[in-house]
Amino acid sequence: MKLKLVRAFTGATWVKLGIQTYAKQPLALTGLFFMFMALMSVATMVPLIGLPIAMMVLPAITLGLMAATREAIQGKFPMPLILLSGLRAGPVKLRAMFSLGAMYATGFMCAMGVSYLVDGGGFANMYLGGHVPDRDMMESNAFMAAMWTFIGLHLPLSLLFWHAPALVYWHDLSPVKAMFFSIVACFRNFWALTVFALLWMLVMVGMMLGIMTLSSLLGSASLAGTLLFPGLMLVASMFFTSLYFTFRDSFEADLPVKELDLP
Repeated sequence: MKLKLVRAFTGATWVKLGIQTYAKQPLALTGLFFMFMALMSVATMVPLIGLPIAMMVLPAITLGLMAATREAIQGKFPMPLILLSGLRAGPVKLRAMFSLGAMYATGFMCAMGVSYLVDGGGFANMYLGGHVPDRDMMESNAFMAAMWTFIGLHLPLSLLFWHAPALVYWHDLSPVKAMFFSIVACFRNFWALTVFALLWMLVMVGMMLGIMTLSSLLGSASLAGTLLFPGLMLVASMFFTSLYFTFRDSFEADLPVKELDLP
């Protein structure tokens, strides 16, 4: 397997392909994304161990969304069980996925723990949904320092795992090798990923401005609040649909990539 260099403009192509693929199977891909969110939410509700469990299964479930995109590209209707693709591919890949999950959960909890030490837990409680900070807290130096500390620690963690589940699943790499190739690929295609991220931010902002403009034109202040959450979920669904293309175009396989073969 070889890493593949792409132009910066490829980031825009990934966004376009994500939106186009989502449009082919909007009901299936939206439903799968909501199932993904529900699984994460239910897991985090378990006291003490809920968050680590959610973070442990996150790489495997994200792989499931990428597999769903691949199914949609092939003109198929992705079924709900595809979310568990990484957990249903045999004992070897199951162990690899759990290893990835354990390493990601450890890294995430460490990053969150360091941010907790910076401001006494203000940012951590806000991020994890347990506390709504007031304006004074959000404007405090400690809160901002904790936020940037978490971002600084979580960003390299995200790059390590950006392609790793897909490399384990489709290219049979070990978890450590998959993480290595993932972060190297992300750095080599830095500008393409930067364009990709910036365009998705613009899509999200554009959607929010559109909803607020529509609400203003119709003279309904409550309309914006009603439509904002579904709109954000729509953009998030399309974003996750586009992740597969960042993986597909970043690697050139020496051998054909395996087709999905679910038991």
